[in-house]
Amino acid sequence: MENKEHKQEFLFGKINYKILLIGIGVIILGFLLMSGGGSDDPNVFSDAIFSFRRIRLAPTTVLIGFGITIYAILKNPNKA
Repeated sequence: MENKEHKQEFLFGKINYKILLIGIGVIILGFLLMSGGGSDDPNVFSDAIFSFRRIRLAPTTVLIGFGITIYAILKNPNKA
């Protein structure tokens, strides 16, 4: 009987995992930008929820993060 060593291979390359972690970080940043803006008193309406940061910047950041993550999944690590 031959004693063959089976080398464990990861599904993605090292660069794919780095890009994936960057994408997840950008998504988390977008959700942090989206949080807050509420009023302490439930009887008082706060216009802070309609700020540029929560309406435009945060969702755009989340979508960019998803784009980075999809790129990391689809990138072929064997191509130069």
